[in-house]
Amino acid sequence: MGGGRVDRDDDRVWPKLAADFGIEVAAYPTHRIPLEPISKEDPMSQPEQYDVVILGSGAAGKLLSWSLASQGKKTAVIERRYIGGSCPNIACLPSKNLVHSAKVASYFQRRAEFGIVADNWKTNMAGVRERKRKMVEGLVALHQQKYKESGAELVMGNGRFVAPKTIEVALNGGGTRALRGEIVVIDTGSRARIDNTPGLSDARPMTHIEALELGELPEHLIVLGGGYVGLEMAQAFRRFGSRVTVIERNSTLISREDSDVTEAMHQLFRDEGIDVLTGTTVEHVEGQSGKSVRLRTTLRGIEGTHLLAAGGRTPNTDCLGLETTGVDVDARGNVKVNERLETTAQGIWAVGDCAGSPYFTHIGEDDFRIVLANLSGGNRTTAGRQVPFCLFTDPELARVGLSEREAKERGVRYRLGKIPMEAVLRARTLSETRGFMKALVDQQSDRILGFTAFGPEAGDLLPVVQLAIALQLPFTAITDLVLTHPTMAEGLASLFGSVQVAS
Repeated sequence: MGGGRVDRDDDRVWPKLAADFGIEVAAYPTHRIPLEPISKEDPMSQPEQYDVVILGSGAAGKLLSWSLASQGKKTAVIERRYIGGSCPNIACLPSKNLVHSAKVASYFQRRAEFGIVADNWKTNMAGVRERKRKMVEGLVALHQQKYKESGAELVMGNGRFVAPKTIEVALNGGGTRALRGEIVVIDTGSRARIDNTPGLSDARPMTHIEALELGELPEHLIVLGGGYVGLEMAQAFRRFGSRVTVIERNSTLISREDSDVTEAMHQLFRDEGIDVLTGTTVEHVEGQSGKSVRLRTTLRGIEGTHLLAAGGRTPNTDCLGLETTGVDVDARGNVKVNERLETTAQGIWAVGDCAGSPYFTHIGEDDFRIVLANLSGGNRTTAGRQVPFCLFTDPELARVGLSEREAKERGVRYRLGKIPMEAVLRARTLSETRGFMKALVDQQSDRILGFTAFGPEAGDLLPVVQLAIALQLPFTAITDLVLTHPTMAEGLASLFGSVQVAS
């Protein structure tokens, strides 16, 4: 994976006042994720027999392995590199670690508003990176302990099917092993997609992986893509001090959201000095990320120092040898599964990103619950499950259920409740009054159809609404709650209190 220069051995002194977040000066040793294999044996002429073999250690795979091994099943997990999968190593948690460091940087920028005097501050990316690495090392150690306690075997190497239910592993430490499972689960995840734009691949653009390992601040970061990854990284690096340009081919950022949401996001980026080009396609790329890049677009030419590709993801299924198994994939490369997450081959299941599930760790965790129940004789499915999400910009954007756009597309009639975030007293105490909450309630019944919040701690507001939706409670069940003052959740009573009562 190419990209901007990654300085892995930068031990410069960095600011001391906010050392945990890379703002003040201290020195730390560098850290790396241990990649040595945990299990290594000589190759065997016949496959080693297991009750369960799991290819990939993402959210669903690792939880399945720990649960089944604890039940006495002989279980092996094959992992190419990242113990615990992408989320704790290179994706969800490291990126939110970076985002929070950027939040601290934003407080320094707003210091006068809070009555703080702190001049001559600066961001040191080596310190930001070190904080992230320390967290990752702790998470990896936690996962290793989970494998040890459960009895699940972790095999570090590159796995590929060579026969039905049989996987050959090229071990990271050398040699090979062949493992066969009565049950096999595919959990190989997805990777950042690099479009076939002329010159883009040669420019060695960063993905989120390299961006999270930067040891120096980009002078001008160009972000290709206005989705979750692109927006979180764009705002974070702008707050650290980079000049940032976001290029999005659709007419708006996060283009599937409602117009009031997209306008609020555009206004946020304008206020933070982020240059946003929508309805813009990149036609050609020259140079190399980390040095100098030049982009020719349908709007104008753009020059920068670093290039981040954040235009989508593709499933990791192309080099698995699935043709030997009877497991089919769709046109996008996702493993074909039914609602029980069974593939087209008997005894082989698929979970997470590679199975076409929504690209969220919490959905992978639900995939785990589905497969575990079904392997235990149940009949749990993906049909009708909630898919909540949270975009960790600042402020956050969180939603569950229908948006107004989706309701209109489906012809669903609804009542709307909406309040500005400044109506929530907790937001005023934080000086974080940007945004709003809104809720859709069925026109005929009082069931909640959807909820959106753009504001501080928005993601933490979801569970109350999710539970009401799951239990098909009337929206008045929330307005009747005694909600703690002053909290963000207190705003839910005001929000649902603004919904017009059905006549």
